[in-house]
Amino acid sequence: MHAVVTGAAGFIGSHLVERLLGDGWDVVGVDAFTPYYDRAAKEANLAGVRSHARFDLVEADVAAAPWAQLLRHRPTVFHLAAQPGVRGSFGDGFADYVRHNLIATQHLLEAATEAGCARVVVASSSSVYGDAEAHPYVEDVTPTRPRSPYGATKRATEDLCDIYTAGPLAVSCLRYFTVYGPRQRPDMAMRRLCESAVTGATFTLHGDGGQSRDFTFVTDAVDATVRAGTTATPPRVVNVGGGEEATMHEVVATVERLAGAPLPLVRTGDQRGDVRRTAADTTLARRTLGWAPTVALADGLAAELAWVRARHDERATALVGSDR
Repeated sequence: MHAVVTGAAGFIGSHLVERLLGDGWDVVGVDAFTPYYDRAAKEANLAGVRSHARFDLVEADVAAAPWAQLLRHRPTVFHLAAQPGVRGSFGDGFADYVRHNLIATQHLLEAATEAGCARVVVASSSSVYGDAEAHPYVEDVTPTRPRSPYGATKRATEDLCDIYTAGPLAVSCLRYFTVYGPRQRPDMAMRRLCESAVTGATFTLHGDGGQSRDFTFVTDAVDATVRAGTTATPPRVVNVGGGEEATMHEVVATVERLAGAPLPLVRTGDQRGDVRRTAADTTLARRTLGWAPTVALADGLAAELAWVRARHDERATALVGSDR
């Protein structure tokens, strides 16, 4: 089995690469190493697979990658590469979101169609829903009304996928709900909370702390992604949610309990584009993918906190060694 994973050096992408290799796939990873966050962190994400005999990494922008060569085996394509983040999508930064989320996806879908690929799995987002009036969100029932340019590009990406499924190509869009865990991006709240617990750095809590999210541990998100790439009839769009909704106050309290100490907090106003609540109805994923989340929020936070702590311990050891 052959797979191409775009965004392979990213948070979810690197976990997906490991899962596919463990399942016996031959994997080509594609990543542009955009400067959204430190390249060294992305390189570290792939440290465990770079020498794997069935893995190759191609550094390329999805919008300009050599797709004819990369798709010669007609692989299953897992398209996770994107410009992430809600707040950065406002203002002049929107041009990057158009290129990396829309233009790149259109190029990839054209290439996959031309190559005769059978399946493309695309990372979408709960951001397509915006602030829905009813919860939980149901794929073909809840209106999609994004509150940020980022969410709008994800919604437009889904429209592109609809267009390209008119032929033999099957495209499935996964609406991820707040994925967290080891290797999470440094700008994400769960990662910043864990960094605060380990280093004592101040954590900035936006809003009143009552905003809630449906949190999804990364291995659960990856499992749904693999299933979408292998099931006989994938859903057009499908929610991938962890099934455990919590407010930011509750998340902070859980990290404090795991760390055994209070976190230094500073409060500030709401952030532009943020929604008040997300909650996924995962009935469709359970029925069509045979999927269900397995990692409880407290256990997932413990795993991320342990990863952050180990990462800082490694850096401290390296610094001590360099001083000798």
